[in-house]
Amino acid sequence: MSTAKDNENLVNVLCMKWGTLYGAEYVNNLYRGVKRHLKRPHRFVCFTDNTAGLDEGIETFPLPELGLPAGSKDRRWQKLALFRRELADLKGIALFLDLDLVIVDDLEPLFQHPGKFLIIRDDDLFRTKPLRKLNPVRDKFLASVGNSSVFRYEIGAHAYILDTYVADPVAAMSKYEISQQFQSAQLAAHGNLQYWPREWCVSFKNACVPRHINSFWRDPRLPPEAKIVVFAGSPKMSEVFEGGGQKWYRRIGNTDWLRKAWRG
Repeated sequence: MSTAKDNENLVNVLCMKWGTLYGAEYVNNLYRGVKRHLKRPHRFVCFTDNTAGLDEGIETFPLPELGLPAGSKDRRWQKLALFRRELADLKGIALFLDLDLVIVDDLEPLFQHPGKFLIIRDDDLFRTKPLRKLNPVRDKFLASVGNSSVFRYEIGAHAYILDTYVADPVAAMSKYEISQQFQSAQLAAHGNLQYWPREWCVSFKNACVPRHINSFWRDPRLPPEAKIVVFAGSPKMSEVFEGGGQKWYRRIGNTDWLRKAWRG
């Protein structure tokens, strides 16, 4: 039986799946990972166009509408629909998680950390790019962009993001390469762009795999404060789990610990 205290502490964990790139196992493994690493009451919700094969405990809703003209099937910026004023029957705080990531530690700190909107700083997932400094204005902007693999927000509180996009989607897509750049610009303009501690959400390639020649005698390992391992750029999670993703300058050794964390 739920109590008033349970309802007060209830949070939402959201993901999205459309098309055929990710199968049901990605949602199921994410759901199970959340169950293992989040003790407080929560709803796990998947917005999807195909519910086949999903675990029984996963709540499902159709993909939320972006509000584009009738007939538009462009899903590239689908995540922005999460910022509708009304999102299914959901209320309160939500943590959005991409499907191609692995939860490795307690998620409670992600709900306790102060801030109205928290997201990964994209630059925290990648190596420094010295040539980008040739264009200081663009470098400053890209240094501020949040990576939307993991973000926390209050449902309905950031509708200005979607409103601005729907008002002129052509202009938005011509100015920004991907939706997380547009999203970050809107958050910054409203003073709401804040970042997770760098150690919490880490890149598999750049934080777990040893650099350069070291990778040939040391296997990937988990940084001590990591809570989520993200696959930003290449290699993809599926490649690594299939034993691929190698480069001539980068060996990817044994990743049984990561595979176990994903599959539980």
